[in-house]
Amino acid sequence: MASCQEFEVSVHTSPGPTCGTYNRLWLNLIGSQGETPPISVNEGNHHLLPGSVCPVLVRASEPLGRLVLIRLRLEARTGYPNLDWHCSRVEVREVADSRAEEGGRGATGPEGPEVQVFLCDRWLRTADGDVELRSGKLCLLKDETEEKLKQQRLKQLQHQQKLIRWRQFVDGAPHCLDVNSVSELGPNLSYTHKSPAPNLHYLRGFDSRGEAWKSFTELKTFFTHSGHQNNIARFVHAHWTDDWYFGYQCLNGCNPLLLRQTRLLPPNLSVTSDMLRPFLPEDSSLEQELQKGTVYLLDYEVLDGVPANVINGKQTYLSAPLCLLHLNQQGQLLPIAIQLQQTPGPQNPVFLPSDAGCDWLLAKIWVHSSDFHCHQLASHYLRTHMMGELSCVATLRQLPELHPLHQLLMPHVRTSLQINFKARASLLAAGGVFDKACGCGLQALPVLLSRASQRVYYRSLCVPEDLMDRGLDRLPQSLYAQDALRVWDALHRFVVSWVDLYYRGDDDVQDDSELQHWITDINTHGFTHDSGFPPSFQTRAEVSKFVTMIIFCCSALHAAVNFSQLDFSLWMPNCPASMSRPPPQVKGAVTEDDIVSFLPDVNLTCRVLTMLALLSQPATNFVPLCHYNEAIFRDDAHRRLVEAVQTELKAISDDITERNSQLELPYPYLSPDCIENSVAI
Repeated sequence: MASCQEFEVSVHTSPGPTCGTYNRLWLNLIGSQGETPPISVNEGNHHLLPGSVCPVLVRASEPLGRLVLIRLRLEARTGYPNLDWHCSRVEVREVADSRAEEGGRGATGPEGPEVQVFLCDRWLRTADGDVELRSGKLCLLKDETEEKLKQQRLKQLQHQQKLIRWRQFVDGAPHCLDVNSVSELGPNLSYTHKSPAPNLHYLRGFDSRGEAWKSFTELKTFFTHSGHQNNIARFVHAHWTDDWYFGYQCLNGCNPLLLRQTRLLPPNLSVTSDMLRPFLPEDSSLEQELQKGTVYLLDYEVLDGVPANVINGKQTYLSAPLCLLHLNQQGQLLPIAIQLQQTPGPQNPVFLPSDAGCDWLLAKIWVHSSDFHCHQLASHYLRTHMMGELSCVATLRQLPELHPLHQLLMPHVRTSLQINFKARASLLAAGGVFDKACGCGLQALPVLLSRASQRVYYRSLCVPEDLMDRGLDRLPQSLYAQDALRVWDALHRFVVSWVDLYYRGDDDVQDDSELQHWITDINTHGFTHDSGFPPSFQTRAEVSKFVTMIIFCCSALHAAVNFSQLDFSLWMPNCPASMSRPPPQVKGAVTEDDIVSFLPDVNLTCRVLTMLALLSQPATNFVPLCHYNEAIFRDDAHRRLVEAVQTELKAISDDITERNSQLELPYPYLSPDCIENSVAI
């Protein structure tokens, strides 16, 4: 009579209060030579309760060979709600039979039979049908030793590619996930964002005031109530008209990505050396300052010709300014020339610091308004949110769960699917805040996102190259640059160590077909112009750099451009989301009261600030950078890498805290303890 194999199986439910289910669970063991019929796990006194362990004895009448997979399937019970179930893991131990005791199959070591752990760590639903778990460590396709595991890996990707599909949101911009509701994401790709309610008390009650602010005095009264608890906003209010603070915000405000050093003046900027001589050192000239590298440029050409919105029944206006700045001998970055439109001409004057105070202030307000649109849609939504979604969809479609880069990337990109879908369905949709309160409305959105996408280059997403190309890498006044470099370097060392665990050499990279399909998917559905993204991966160094870029964009960069935005916008004239009158075509024609009439209406101001207050609120279930809840990171090899990067990031946080304590203007946004692990809002 043939001896049967017996296995002691324990099914572990995760401990969360809603992790259990009433549903019946069926289980099969799959070996290299055969499989067992399905057996019900939770019968009798065994229930899938939070934190519970359900034991079951499984007998195989035919030889299984080496156990390679566990198949699970949930089945709804009549009369009970169909609840999703969060499975932690399944553990299996083969029971030694009489032959094993004689030294045959199933012989055990001194510590008894080996326990195989099949990690799950995710939600299962009845709609999922059969779900297969595998034991063992993460590995590349080439390292799979069982043909069944290779086939299971391929089958998983084929299944994912049917479920996870691409959709075009805007022609010319990266594609997004093809879903019509958040529920389609399922429990493993959706999340609950828990945050304390921001104080919107002083922003309410203005909905009916679709009119301009009466005066700066009225605006100050509003700000005294709405901004009184925000120290940075109070500093903004005190210094927003100062030229040195205008320059400071270009370096360390909510959009530090546009300023760049220039050694050649744009041909369409109508300035001369004589015109700018009063604003440069006495013994120098514009040509000498350009050569020394002390001249910087803001160029909003991406906005040129973009259609402006109609709000409250009134036409609003956009401009595409050029702003020249100079780093003076005191280390201050000062604006020295502003041209409000791209095409030079007599009706497009160059505004100078020596002009009448109202002319110069209004020119700077126009720059800040243009910056609002580029910040919200290009620096924030495109470079962090859309970058995260692009990477997440490609990862789900091309890298199986056991691929080491799937596990490393998903904690950083998973949340982008839900938050981006909600943004497209609300903020960026008809009736949303961009439609009803911003100068860039529904007509402008596709134009600006498409243009901005054409201006994204791989180098501009990689911090060391970006800062070097923009001449900010050695500029001590740029706190963003200093902090971004340190965080990038720490992340890069972590990613290099992770990649080196699994790729023994560059040949392994070149031979990893899953990895090559992944970068192809990103390029096909991402920045399709000649963006400098690698067409394929040839070396471990290339992979490490690219993965670091994704993690940085979805965590640190998002923190810098998201959590800062309310601070710099609460005093609305510092960051107007729309302009109610066209850019001035002559000098000397505006007064302080005129300036107020250029600004957004009262109800629009409150609607935009409400949005920014909600977006800038950190979650109470905030996960700091490189902190992971996933079980895979508790593996010894992974845990050592995580502990090392956490130690390094903690040291950076401590250094930034110490530095900020000595600054009148602290820059907290890139302190790692303030950086969320992913784009969660």
